[in-house]
Order: sequence, then structure tokens, then C-alpha cells
Amino acid sequence: MKRYINGKVYDTETAHEIGSCANAGNWRDFSHYEETLYRKRTGEFFLHGEGGPMTKYRESAGQNTWSGGAKIVPMTVKEAEAWAEEHLTTDEYDAAFGEIVEDETLELVSFRIKASNAERVRRAMSETGKSGGAIIDELIETLLK
Repeated sequence: MKRYINGKVYDTETAHEIGSCANAGNWRDFSHYEETLYRKRTGEFFLHGEGGPMTKYRESAGQNTWSGGAKIVPMTVKEAEAWAEEHLTTDEYDAAFGEIVEDETLELVSFRIKASNAERVRRAMSETGKSGGAIIDELIETLLK
């Protein structure tokens, strides 16, 4: 499924699937739904969900008539983490967001970087809601294993 939302492209064919969940039952059950969390190449998250006429994914099929439907919902990192905590296994969560460490201490570090990279970090902070330190930590953990 591909959708344009607020000038951005969300495509389940090109995004990386993080994990999915479904409620009990099958597609003949009007309350059945399935949801899949995706990460775009840009790092943004979105949820693709589809369900029957008694779910939040229903679509109007006329006056007082509903059918099953599907939606894409963009998510912040915090929203994606919360969804993943509730619906994915620990291994799936750790693979997507890293292991939760409760007592990691922070250290103040000062260094110079290119102005263009500083702007990229500020843009990522705005788009993800993460702090600059969290973004730099993720980059270091990803690139300097």
C-alpha cells in the first residue's frame, strides 16, 4: 500500500517491516484487524493497519453501512516504541530500537562538526522528537559497533 500524507510518501513495498500483530480470529470476523510497523529509509515510522467493519480501519460503504478498510498512520519514534513494546517480542523490539538500558549515565561532550551536519541533526531532532544526543548516540552505535 502506498499513500501520500502531508507531502511525504509512505509505501509498504519499500519500507522495512519491523513487526506485526493481529487480534484473534480470521477475516470473516468483523472485528478482525492486522497491524504492521514499518520504518522508512529516512528513519520515519508508520503503521499499516487493515481490519473489518467493526474496527478503526472500517470505511463507509453508504448510509449506516461499513466495510473493511486499510490505513497508513505516520508515527513518531515514541509512538512507534510504545506500539512495539505492546505488540512485539523483546527480540523484535531490540532489533528495531535497541535494548532498553535503565542506568546508562550521560556525559557532556563538546566538539565541532560541519555546519551542514549540525543542520541535519537539528532536522532529525525536529522530525523524530529525539534529542541531539540521542541521535548522535544512535549514529555512533550503528556505525562504530
